[in-house]
Amino acid sequence: MNPGHQSNPISDDLLLDAYSRAVIEAVEVAGPAVVRVELKEGAGSGVIFTPDGFALTNNHVVERGGPLRVTLPDGRTMSATLIGRDADTDLAVIRVSGSSLPWARFGDSRRLRVGQVVVAIGNPYGFHHSVTTGVVSAVGRSLRSRSMRLIEDVIQTDAALNPGNSGGPLVTTAGDVVGINTAILAGAQGLCFSIASNTARFVAARLVRDGMIRRSYVGIVGQQTPIPRALARANQLAVSLGVLVASVEPGSPAAVGGLQQGDVILSLAGHPITGIDDLLRRLTDEHIGTPLELTILRRGERRQCVIVPIERKAVAA
Repeated sequence: MNPGHQSNPISDDLLLDAYSRAVIEAVEVAGPAVVRVELKEGAGSGVIFTPDGFALTNNHVVERGGPLRVTLPDGRTMSATLIGRDADTDLAVIRVSGSSLPWARFGDSRRLRVGQVVVAIGNPYGFHHSVTTGVVSAVGRSLRSRSMRLIEDVIQTDAALNPGNSGGPLVTTAGDVVGINTAILAGAQGLCFSIASNTARFVAARLVRDGMIRRSYVGIVGQQTPIPRALARANQLAVSLGVLVASVEPGSPAAVGGLQQGDVILSLAGHPITGIDDLLRRLTDEHIGTPLELTILRRGERRQCVIVPIERKAVAA
């Protein structure tokens, strides 16, 4: 043995024991609040996040409607009511009808680090209260929801998820909920995705308050398009991409504001728009009824027009 080399005094057994204790603690802290969500035509998972029974799950778990029942890890089964749902983030809030309910606390998903150990708890294929572990593979991912809107700030992990895990929590070793498990890629291994807790907390608060998420709407169909370099120079543009307007809905805010098919949107209220997702990201509830200046290219010339977004119709609970 090299006399200058010291063997690591921490054995593999001790490290494994420490890992096991960390996972056990996470499950003991958050596990009691994880419920099985049952409908007539399916089931999923959820997590109670307030002492008075509000719980988060996925929109796709509850979107078919019908009576809701939840089962707690202690065996209690009780009814639940749908409070609100948001297809664009695949989140929904239900309220469990019961007393002395366990609840889990939210963590700050911005503090997650790649490589951090996380624990997923749920009910895959009806196997009640199953636990899987893994690490954070990436943060800040984007994921297309079933409504085709882009969900921002998604967590990617390799903690195994299966059908039935949907709506269950992703937690840290301290038991803090840092994500709501939502999706896997069919045919892939170790590619699992969760809605970040900071997004989930915001959406949950709005659903509890309003029963829906309000977003603004302008009434166009568009697609990303490159801006030719010569055209960008001629118009003193700092962007190389924009949104080509493929169609304008008659009577919509875009039509009223003078937007036309073939226009290329460059910016909205001073913010560069390089793709349709940039545009959707800017159409939040605070812009409903507020005049917004659009910078566009029309037949090679830069122009301005003003549109007043209206409230987009949201799904009802």
